[in-house]
Amino acid sequence: MTMAHLTLAFGLLGNIVSFMVFLAPIPTFYKVYKKKSTEGFQSAPYVVGLFSAMLWIYYALLKSNVLLLITINTFGCVIETVYIVFFLFYAPKKARMESLKLIVLLVVVGFGLIVVLTQFLASGVTRGVIVGWICLVFSLCVFVAPLGVLRQVIKTKSVEYMPILLSVALTLSAVMWFFYGLLLGDFNIAIPNVLGFTFGIIQMILYAMYRNNKPVTNEKTVNTGEMISTEMGDQKIPEFKDQKVIDVVKLNALINAEMLPVVAKNTHKFDHAALEPQAIHKMPNHTIEVGA
Repeated sequence: MTMAHLTLAFGLLGNIVSFMVFLAPIPTFYKVYKKKSTEGFQSAPYVVGLFSAMLWIYYALLKSNVLLLITINTFGCVIETVYIVFFLFYAPKKARMESLKLIVLLVVVGFGLIVVLTQFLASGVTRGVIVGWICLVFSLCVFVAPLGVLRQVIKTKSVEYMPILLSVALTLSAVMWFFYGLLLGDFNIAIPNVLGFTFGIIQMILYAMYRNNKPVTNEKTVNTGEMISTEMGDQKIPEFKDQKVIDVVKLNALINAEMLPVVAKNTHKFDHAALEPQAIHKMPNHTIEVGA
């Protein structure tokens, strides 16, 4: 009974935390609603979330003791569908078409093939094992996704683009579902959440390290009017003001025009040329002003 109570407790806590995680994108869609445009937002996270929830529901239906897995993923399917419909309504035509292609490829074709193939090519316990492995592999891929965020944080020394509250929620969710799967003896649930917990801890450590840092860019130049100061190394390059700009092309043309050789007119011999003596003396003096 104690094990059953612990399993129920971790399952309920997992449902509560996952419920909060599913509601996390609401501020994003509120911005979309206010601006009447999806701008640079992508639909891929929500399509992937829908596909993942559908997979786990299918896996839970093949098992007999994972009711709490069905409840949270049913809510996940509903909320992710709402997000996707909302996105499609406000997305520009190009983004809408890309989203529809992803939905057809992943949700319709991908999930449909998994259901059909496992129903016809496997039976009984084997079917559950196969679907469990598919869920495990897909969950591992989803938990590896934060590596891109970690790389950006390490590169920029800034946590500007790390949603720390979401990271904490995902870490807590991974802990709850890990113990739920462990107490059930279902390693298809437990194993992926080990990776999720690990990445969550790494994100929080990086956040603690770089939370007070300003982003570092490879090149950032600030024009101050009198000087041009470079943030990297505080190098300063003087900026010339109120000086005449020397047009090299025009200067070259001017000199060539003043020293142009005058070809002697001879209808029979073209190999004799002489410089007109006055051409050199007529060349005016040009003063080139160069800033010190």
